[in-house]
Amino acid sequence: MPQTLCSSSMFTPSGFSPHLVPGEEPPQDGPGPGPGIPEGPQLTSASLDALIQHLVPTADYYPEKAYVFTFLLSSRLFIPPHDLLSRVCQLCIKQQQLDQIPLDMAKVRKFGPKILQLLTEWTETFPSDFQEEEMVAHLKDIIHRIAPVDEAYWKTMNQILQNVKQKLATMSQGDDSIVKVNASVSDKLVAFKTKPPPIQKDILSICNDPYALAQQLTYVELERLSHIGPEEFVQAFAQKDPLDTSQPCFSEQKKKTSNLEAYVKWFNRLCYLVATEICMPAKKKQRALVIEFFIDVARECFNIGNFNSLMAIISGMNMSPVSRLKKTWGKVKTAKFFILEHQMDPTGNFYNYRTALKGAAHRSQTAHSNREKIVIPFFSLLIKDIYFLNEGCANRLPNGHVNFEKFVELARQVGEFMTWKQVECPFEQDRHILHYLHTAPIFNEDGLYLASYESESPENQVEKDRWKSLRSTILGKT
Repeated sequence: MPQTLCSSSMFTPSGFSPHLVPGEEPPQDGPGPGPGIPEGPQLTSASLDALIQHLVPTADYYPEKAYVFTFLLSSRLFIPPHDLLSRVCQLCIKQQQLDQIPLDMAKVRKFGPKILQLLTEWTETFPSDFQEEEMVAHLKDIIHRIAPVDEAYWKTMNQILQNVKQKLATMSQGDDSIVKVNASVSDKLVAFKTKPPPIQKDILSICNDPYALAQQLTYVELERLSHIGPEEFVQAFAQKDPLDTSQPCFSEQKKKTSNLEAYVKWFNRLCYLVATEICMPAKKKQRALVIEFFIDVARECFNIGNFNSLMAIISGMNMSPVSRLKKTWGKVKTAKFFILEHQMDPTGNFYNYRTALKGAAHRSQTAHSNREKIVIPFFSLLIKDIYFLNEGCANRLPNGHVNFEKFVELARQVGEFMTWKQVECPFEQDRHILHYLHTAPIFNEDGLYLASYESESPENQVEKDRWKSLRSTILGKT
């Protein structure tokens, strides 16, 4: 019988505590195009104005790609995207004299490709920012100003807008599918009605090949991950910037975190589905077969690099209604399960899991096939790491500067996730299995306990009282 791991207390803080440089005002005549911005890795803090200036390209300068991602990701904690793009455009117009007639054609020809590159990176990485008409208007305005220099700029603008439109359409489809799936899931949270259950499908009748099910779980994971934008990680924990009294708190705005939240709900559904499939059979031999099947599925998930499904399966098996089935577990060969449980042990801040994750990440970096590139992290722990990074380090330093060192670490974690989520799933979808995973009825917590007590009688008075109460409230029996 396994030890119970599935509880809200299973998580521990990441313990991330970077060395925070107090950060005095950098010298204004320091290297680099942005005032007050030192070049290279020594950038630990700066004023918001200096960081914005550092983002703005010139005829002879373009910011490092890592800086663009880091600042665009973190800047929304201090300034809304439409205001940031407005500031960038205003600086470009001023510095390149784009409001002058005639234009300095030679200068604009050198500047044009760089501002187009920045807009391309922005729209590709944070397309949801451009759901706002204001953002699109700023984009069009700056390109209109440089377009007279080269007709190709018009084509580039149209391509950028077309790509944004496609990405937003894909995001919308993802939102729609998530809403439909969640609606069907909530309707299926059924309570235990009768024992044995009526003739209905179970997981083994749908798929009895552990590797095939692990593949389909991976398909679901990658499909759902593909909809999560990097900005959702920031917006999930965003709070009002105390130095900005002009902007409303993010909680007063619409937080765009629906894909992130839906992914967490998928994890919970898989936990309950596993527990339901184990508790549902009337005979302990069949229950033991289901447990051993899911142990094999979990092992295949581990081998694939799908740690999220792996943890959901282990968590489902460790739910109290399942772990209390001692007679059932007595018929299970548990050696393989204990090995997997050890890999996901929360001890030492999930040290074993983090080691395995590093191994999978290294394999992904040197992979020659999509199959070897798959890394699906234990998502709830990733969220908690980001949460504790956000809580443990101030956004601003005492002198009012932005704590950029914090956001470099945030961008590292989110950027790594962005690389993993872009892997194309190498497994063909099996619609039959996928439909079952998304729509199969699952017991709620009371239903699981009742099914468990009906399978193996209560062992103590507390369990007997609960069994009696559940039979009364759910089955209408005394």
